[in-house]
Amino acid sequence: MNTVFTTIKERRTVHFYEAKKLPEHLLKRALEVAIFAPNHKLSNPWRFILIGEKTREKITDIAIFLKGRQYDLSETALSKIRRKVGSSPEMLIVVQELSENPDRRKEDYAACACVIQNLSLALWSEGVGSKWSTGGFTRSDELYALLDIDRDHQEIIGAVFVGYAEKVNSSARRPLDELLSTTP
Repeated sequence: MNTVFTTIKERRTVHFYEAKKLPEHLLKRALEVAIFAPNHKLSNPWRFILIGEKTREKITDIAIFLKGRQYDLSETALSKIRRKVGSSPEMLIVVQELSENPDRRKEDYAACACVIQNLSLALWSEGVGSKWSTGGFTRSDELYALLDIDRDHQEIIGAVFVGYAEKVNSSARRPLDELLSTTP
């Protein structure tokens, strides 16, 4: 039996995915449970955009364009970007509705992070991997324009890639006794 403790401890970020499609209901089911994330005053600040194939190609082109402005890209580098951005069976863009109140805005960002964690755990419990990416393309004017997102009212929190893991890497964590302090 897979407990929440096991799911949390075994979940890993997945960088590369099998070409295998997800069952249609699986992502929606994971999103339905993800939105039970804690959020102050039940503000529900998150929005999700499920990216279709044509838009995915444009996002991959944006990522290549942005990297190409920084570096002279070899064919190997281009292939790597295409694989990282374009190969998972599903891609979501998670967007935060921006509050005018700076304290609420900070709380809402934390809630959006929690919803992404819930999504990742729900997917992992079903044998599906994910990766939350906050790479440069997620902050680009080009992506905001492509998705018709108004920066004054919404912020892209990141892209979440979803699919069956091609490979699951190990992940070392520092022991709790190095991270926990106690006050008198």
